[in-house]
Amino acid sequence: MLLLASLTATAQRTDLLSRSELVLTGGGMNYLGDLNDQSAFGEVHAGFGAGVRCRLDNRWSLRLGGSYGTVSASEDWQEWRNLSFRSRIYEGSLLAEFNFRPFGPGATESQWTPYIFGGVAVFHFGPEALYEAPDGSTSWVALQPLCTEGQGTTTYPSRRSYPLTQLAMPFGVGVRWRLSKNFSLTAEYGFRKTWTDYLDDVSTTYVGADLLTAEYGNQSAALADRSDMPNAVGIKRGDDSLDDWYSYFNLSVGLNLNMLFGWMRSKRCRN
Repeated sequence: MLLLASLTATAQRTDLLSRSELVLTGGGMNYLGDLNDQSAFGEVHAGFGAGVRCRLDNRWSLRLGGSYGTVSASEDWQEWRNLSFRSRIYEGSLLAEFNFRPFGPGATESQWTPYIFGGVAVFHFGPEALYEAPDGSTSWVALQPLCTEGQGTTTYPSRRSYPLTQLAMPFGVGVRWRLSKNFSLTAEYGFRKTWTDYLDDVSTTYVGADLLTAEYGNQSAALADRSDMPNAVGIKRGDDSLDDWYSYFNLSVGLNLNMLFGWMRSKRCRN
């Protein structure tokens, strides 16, 4: 009985590994929000990721993964706000994928398929802006602690500092090819709908340099209003009716875990 149980557990583990693959991704990340409400792509920066995909059947898969990238936007100095930012984004996600064609290592299944995906993600971000000190030196400064829209001040107590770790809803489309029994190639484009308007640290109205200087210092006042002519208190700085989005488009390679672990075991035995 113990021998049978051991053989059954080994068979189940082997079956799970044969249906799973390590996924390595690389591509580009971009943002859509108050500082880029026109272009679908805007400024694009490199993004990278890794994860594990488990094939439930020839239609459905689950993917657990993580990714890292940067989003940014900058307005021309002639525009009335002259605002800019960058933010590094760290994301962990759990996604469900649906293949439109039967897809897997079997000879009777399709060698390629389009698919859609959706799920839930947790991401961490931190908007920064380039600050020029009075002595002419420049450095990247974190914007959230500066409360550039008066968060937590005596005049605006209802405006609260935004959390840097939030939930997002990823969804998108892709195409997957089976290169061999152990390798696959995927091209994917996915949006992330967030529930924050502060990926760029821009959302509501100007609160005035005097208030920010008094409560948070010169850096806060300088980075809150970077226009040539100071904006009056109450003038719109952003549109708080729409939350910010970001996206990740990539190419990925999948490596079958049963093959990968078998190769690692054989190498260890040779050593």
